[in-house]
Parts: sequence; C-alpha cells; structure tokens
Amino acid sequence: MRILYGVQGTGNGHISRARELAKYFAIKNVCVDYLFTGRDQNGFFDMEIFGNYHYRKGLTFYSENGQVNYLKTFKKNNYLQFLTDIFHLDLEPYDLIITDFEPVSAWAARLRGKKVIGIGHQYAFGYNIPLSAENFISKSVLRYFAPANISIGLHWDKFRSPILPPIIDTSLVMARRDEEPNRTVKNVLVYLPFEDQEFVQEVLATLPKYIFTIYSPDLNDHQKGNLILRKASHDMFKSDLIKTDAVICGSGFELISECLHLGLPILTKPQGGQMEQQSNAMALQELKYATVIKELNPHKIESWCNRVVENNIQIKLPDVAAYIVNWVCKNHREGIDDMSDELWNRTTYL
Repeated sequence: MRILYGVQGTGNGHISRARELAKYFAIKNVCVDYLFTGRDQNGFFDMEIFGNYHYRKGLTFYSENGQVNYLKTFKKNNYLQFLTDIFHLDLEPYDLIITDFEPVSAWAARLRGKKVIGIGHQYAFGYNIPLSAENFISKSVLRYFAPANISIGLHWDKFRSPILPPIIDTSLVMARRDEEPNRTVKNVLVYLPFEDQEFVQEVLATLPKYIFTIYSPDLNDHQKGNLILRKASHDMFKSDLIKTDAVICGSGFELISECLHLGLPILTKPQGGQMEQQSNAMALQELKYATVIKELNPHKIESWCNRVVENNIQIKLPDVAAYIVNWVCKNHREGIDDMSDELWNRTTYL
C-alpha cells in the first residue's frame, strides 16, 4: 500500500498528529509520502521524521494581535496557485489519500474519484459538539476546505457521537513521572503564537513571582528577567512541557490535549474570530477542563496561578495513533462507531 498524507501547516497541532502517525506507519513499513501546505516552506522545523516530504503553498489564515484577519486572509492567499497545485498533483502512484484538513490533497483526490480519509479535530465539527462564533463562512470552511469520504473526528469527549480521543504522544506521561509533583505553581509554559509577542511579554513581566517560558516562531532564545524566551522547537518544547507546573496557551486542540493527558492546569485564551478555537474554549468550559479568559490580564493570570492546583483533572489517553494505523493497514474494516467505543473505553480519568 502507498499513501499520500496531506498535512495542513497553519498550526503545529496538525504536524504533531502527523508525527505520531508517521512513527507507526514506519514501524509497519507502510510507504507514505507527506505533503505539507499552509505556511512558508522555511517556516517548517524539525521535519526529519517525514523524510523527503512534498510542499505546496496551499491556503492559510492570517492573524494580527490574536484575531483572524479575514480581509488579509482573502487578499494574501494565491487562489490561482492553489487550483494549479490541485490539478497538477500526481495521485496515480497512491492507493489511499489521508488528509489532516489539508485542501490540496483532499480536493485533488475528490476531483479524481480517489478515496480520502480525513483525520483531525476539524472533522469532529460534523457532529453535535459545542459550537461558538459560528457563521456561514466558518461553517462553509469546515465543510468544504478539505472534504473526505471517511471522516475521523477527534475531540476531548465523545459527545454521544462516533468521535475518537485526541492523537498525542502517550510517552510524555511516562517522562513526566520522573518529575517531582509540585503542589504550587512556579514555572509556567506559555504558547500564544497568534498574539503580539511584545504585549505577551509586557503582561507577564509584571508577575515576577513566576517564571514564564514563552515559545513562539518569532522569538530568539534568551532571558529577560522572569521571562525565558524560546524560538519554536519540537524537542525543546516537549522537554519544557513535561517539567512545567502549568500552561497558558491559545485554544488550539493538540497542546491542550497533551496538557490534559499530563494533568497540567490550563489557562487558555481563544483566538478572536476563529470558530474552532472559540468552540474549543466553550467545550473546555462545559467539561470543566480549563480556565478560559478573553484577554491577557495580569490580575486574572495571577489569580489563576494561585488556585490552579485545586481539583485539577488528568485524562490518560490511549495510543490513538497506533490504533488508527492498524485500522488503515487492515483496510479500515472496523466501523468508526466501534473504534470510538473501544478507544473511549480505554480512556481513564484521574
């Protein structure tokens, strides 16, 4: 079997999921070619696991100061190049197309009558899950951006639907066991890539009682008082994640999933104008899995740091990536409903 796996590169969550699936495809000796789109080619980092991957420009969303800028998004995407990439993508060698909300591979396969399996958080939005800030544009994007014949949606709860648990690196929890449990918050990991990084630093610098390790593609490694600034790095970020006491982040899906698996307290600020993040924040509030704020406010952050160790939840997730790869290799004979039931039965809450 030969597979083309398209990965949307706008956020790092899609790439993190692909890393886990790539690991198990390699173990099974499945021939997989990876296609990445959605950001500048030089914006990808630590990509060795994907071998000689393919790149196309694709489509992306542009943000300013924590908000999606729809006008800039409309103007800056190259739609002629997008269509050219779709029609010129050679799918002849492939038996199966997998897409994680990646539109070039999804639409190329659809137009050629090839089977497409969609795996990702966005595919959960086809079910009855908590929704916020939905409008015609956002609903249309989720439905038509990267269509699939078979959709595997991922979320933090089943929501009485055939949804699977998140795909994460389950070995993280084993690494964290070597760390001493901390009943107070001192070190906080911060990942707010769509916010103004100068403003983030300005806010957090007013809280010298805590050490904030801030990651962003726009930063270079250095320290300023109580702020440790780090350029985006997969390995360094995972190392800091298993050592931290708490996490401040946007309401993207993948990092919060890892935090829940590790039992880390979460303070989250959803990206403005972004339906997925607004809906994620709503789901987190309904499930009581995180504290949600609308703005970065030092008083709210300090208040949260003082009380986050109380009643914190940990969700031990199964190895969903290994299960899905086995399912693909067995020609996906098992139904999505059965997969969902089995994997949620393997999920434990502490």
